[in-house]
Amino acid sequence: MDSRGLNVLVLHCHDLGRFLGCYGVPTVDSPNLDRLAASGVRFSRAFSTAPQCSPSRASLFTGRFPQQNGVLGLTHAQFGWDLRPGERHLADRLAELGYLTSLIGVQHESRVRPDGEVARRLGFDEVLTGGHGEVVADRAIDRLVRFADLGRPFYLQVGFREPHRLPGRRDPAGVMGFVGDHMSPYAERGVAVPDYLVDDASAREEIAELQGAVRYMDACVGRVLSKLDDLGLAENTIVVFVTDHGLALPRAKCTLYDPGLEIALLARAPALGWQGGRIVTDLFSGIDLVPTLLDGLGRHIPADVAGLSQAPAMTGTAGRHHQAVFGQLTYHDYYDPRRCVRTGSRKLIVNFSSAPSIMDASQSWRRRCTPRVGLSGPASSHPVAELYDLDADPDELSNVIDDPHYADDRAALMARLRQWLTEVDDPLLVGAVRSPSHDEAMSWLGPGRERS
Repeated sequence: MDSRGLNVLVLHCHDLGRFLGCYGVPTVDSPNLDRLAASGVRFSRAFSTAPQCSPSRASLFTGRFPQQNGVLGLTHAQFGWDLRPGERHLADRLAELGYLTSLIGVQHESRVRPDGEVARRLGFDEVLTGGHGEVVADRAIDRLVRFADLGRPFYLQVGFREPHRLPGRRDPAGVMGFVGDHMSPYAERGVAVPDYLVDDASAREEIAELQGAVRYMDACVGRVLSKLDDLGLAENTIVVFVTDHGLALPRAKCTLYDPGLEIALLARAPALGWQGGRIVTDLFSGIDLVPTLLDGLGRHIPADVAGLSQAPAMTGTAGRHHQAVFGQLTYHDYYDPRRCVRTGSRKLIVNFSSAPSIMDASQSWRRRCTPRVGLSGPASSHPVAELYDLDADPDELSNVIDDPHYADDRAALMARLRQWLTEVDDPLLVGAVRSPSHDEAMSWLGPGRERS
């Protein structure tokens, strides 16, 4: 089959990390995604470019780092970050090639606007945001039926909010849990508290909620994949499932430790040989999704795309792969600039502020999970630099930045990180980064200027 005629279905969700059965979490009920992994390709060492929603998604769908595409913080409400003018979304590139394009559900990679404006900005024929997972699945199924009738290649991007934390009546005062009002906790197989958290009753209660949300999201994904099969589209469709970053738990989301940056990445394309339950152990960065899909479709990869195509790895063929991947955080709830480089066995983090050592991702007044910390005890603020031996210390609890045994690693990684900052023209090289909120404040203060 000519790969230029293949469809593309990208399914993604919030805050999942790799918390799935196919990634070795036995207490999670995720049969649909587990089947996708078993029939397709699973990346075991995929990482986002940022441990937060908007910058990570902007990288996924532009193939460029946040410093390059301009999304250095959240795109909704007063945060206001946006793709720079001229930045191109994957939908825009595929629409130019004649694809029908539709976005259903979560859109978090550009400034939140009315759906019609989002469609024009990103290059979609239509955008329909909002809705819990069942609504998103219904709308995605409706589009698949329509695309099947039209008989033209399509790009369908389907975003589920779950398992993001949600407000709900079940939650005690001051706590935002994972199940909202349309899901239930799940603990029939037990509860798997991640190793970087203290395993206590409070944590188990919260992780049971998380497992319930993952189960719900998986069922919604399963409905979409089932309809793809029923319509006879599976054989000529590239299916990708990816998440934005790590779990919304302490020492995960909003940190540059592995639990904050790790992502699930599953792909299946029978026409391309992306199948058979293959496991790819090469390092994968979020910037690689766009070039991988373009390459799989037999299309040119533009020079401004920063990522590498991982299409050869999908078929077990040797190709270019990363010796290191890079991560960053600039703004989330507040300004907390950090940068990191990760190889197969080492992680270097450089912190550019004295912010709290762990940004809280619980969105609650009262946190139910307690992070484990190193032997030095909890720190009130970041050290300037952190170095971790991931072979000996996979939970990144022992900072060896001052250990003479790691002096060569420290020097090499510092040089590599500095080189990357230069390559992406990181604004931190010249000073603090100004936010859209700063500009909004100045519009209030500016002489002779009134707020419209």
